[in-house]
Amino acid sequence: MKTFMNEEFLLQTESARRLYHEHAEAMPIFDYHCHLPPQQIADDINFDNISQAWLAGDHYKWRGMRSNGVAEKYCTGNASDKEKFTKWAETVPQTLRNPLYHWTHLELRRYFGVEDLLNPETADGIYDKCSEMLRSPEYSVKSLLTKSNVRAVCTTDDPADSLEHHRKVAEDGFEVKVWPTFRPDASMNAENVVEWNSYIDRLAGTADMDISSYGSLVDALKKRHDYFHELGSRVSDHGIDTAYADDYTADEVEKIFAKLRSGVEADGDELGKLKSAVMLECGRMDAEKGWVQQIHLGALRNNNTRLFKSLGRDIGCDSIHDLGVGAALSRFLDKLDQDEKLPKTILYNLNPRDNELLATMIGNFQDGSVAGKMQFGSGWWFLDQKDGMERQINALSLLGLLSRFVGMLTDSRSFLSFPRHEYFRRILCNLLGNDIENGEIPADFDLVGKMVEDICFNNVRDYFGVQI
Repeated sequence: MKTFMNEEFLLQTESARRLYHEHAEAMPIFDYHCHLPPQQIADDINFDNISQAWLAGDHYKWRGMRSNGVAEKYCTGNASDKEKFTKWAETVPQTLRNPLYHWTHLELRRYFGVEDLLNPETADGIYDKCSEMLRSPEYSVKSLLTKSNVRAVCTTDDPADSLEHHRKVAEDGFEVKVWPTFRPDASMNAENVVEWNSYIDRLAGTADMDISSYGSLVDALKKRHDYFHELGSRVSDHGIDTAYADDYTADEVEKIFAKLRSGVEADGDELGKLKSAVMLECGRMDAEKGWVQQIHLGALRNNNTRLFKSLGRDIGCDSIHDLGVGAALSRFLDKLDQDEKLPKTILYNLNPRDNELLATMIGNFQDGSVAGKMQFGSGWWFLDQKDGMERQINALSLLGLLSRFVGMLTDSRSFLSFPRHEYFRRILCNLLGNDIENGEIPADFDLVGKMVEDICFNNVRDYFGVQI
């Protein structure tokens, strides 16, 4: 009888176990897309308790708790940290077969040595033990990063952010690199003209320049892009529902910008032209500096108006979108490619129906300049679980080159989430191990083991062109 989450967790064959323990397990982590708060790293904080480290900002857990009938005050409200943890402990036994069950117990084991299952009976003891450990110097956020064998993380940052915390981390000489990611979505999301104008004013302040035209908006973004580069950034990111590649003229975009800046709302066609223009300009900037461009496609966000009005964004009320992405994405990539301004690009989908679409799309724009220049990114958000990862790996294997894949990321706001890399590595090794056992690939552990090591770390390090 198998023991839950033992050393051979998810590893079904001897070949899988050998690949994992001899090749994947000890590889370092380059977490090239996450949402960790850079100020907490700069200040090297300690969390007072496990609720602060685990539940604050974690919309995955909030969704699970709401589904279990937990009132909002225990998710995002004013209940005490201990009360929130107690409600999470009541929810965990109900998450069987949800990735939350695996993540929860992996994190308890890897960080705190807790092998008990979390439930109402064990909640008090686990809360007290983990909270005491988190208050010790050995569990500051910098220590959590080093304990996890992390070499570098890329946070997600707005062009209007000061990046003062990234600068402090660099000046302090922290051994783990903490680099910003340039995410310019707010500069082109002008559906709410009041919010957009407020943002443009903020960007103008950070860039220390007037933004009174579309041309000056581009200049401000370039100025901030340069500053991000100075602080180590080599990657941008766009979180969009679908790709944008509308035809436009410079004069049209200037008029649309002026209209918005005067406080008048733009129609859908006009917004599409503005977004297309900004996306293309940012792609050109990335190409000129040799950056990596990330595009996250297919989220239907902020579905619950009541909670959005009271709590804001990123509170667990988003879902998979069913918009078409193929034609516009092809036009966008092709426009950049025609001008020889297509940067290294990682494409992520949230709708699993688009797996094969992206796996074939990347092949259209590989140009021989860089191995794996165009990437089909790892299972994202609702797909970063066992089934989603396997489907992404299989689609990429069948339609591209798995050997050139840049691997896993956490996409997380939690310093306790790095076991997600272990989870991915075990799934990867299990798939390859099964192929060996079935005679579908050679039982050549030098060959297959090297591919595993490359996917775990070497490929992404080389892809970003960094020394870590």
